Amino acid sequence: MSKEQTSQAPSPAITFYGAHWCPDSRRSRRLLDGLGVPYDFVDLDQDEVASAFVREHARGHRTTPTILLGHGGPVLVEPSDEDLVAALRDRGFVAAA
Repeated sequence: MSKEQTSQAPSPAITFYGAHWCPDSRRSRRLLDGLGVPYDFVDLDQDEVASAFVREHARGHRTTPTILLGHGGPVLVEPSDEDLVAALRDRGFVAAA
């Protein structure tokens, strides 16, 4: 299932800011894919506005991945798998174990 959404598909509540070359972005995407959690992927190498958003939330750095959980939700900057799963559970994106 491709996570890079088209304009025809409804937009998921999670926005994933990352880069295809980044190992941490690939790790977090594998986790979301494995959990079946939909998200919009924004390639920071292709989107300067998105890069500015990430720098605003990552102390001026372009840190990947940066993940926005829901509209107005928390922004996770380079989360561990454990932190990402916990935040997904807290926000109701996945069921609690």
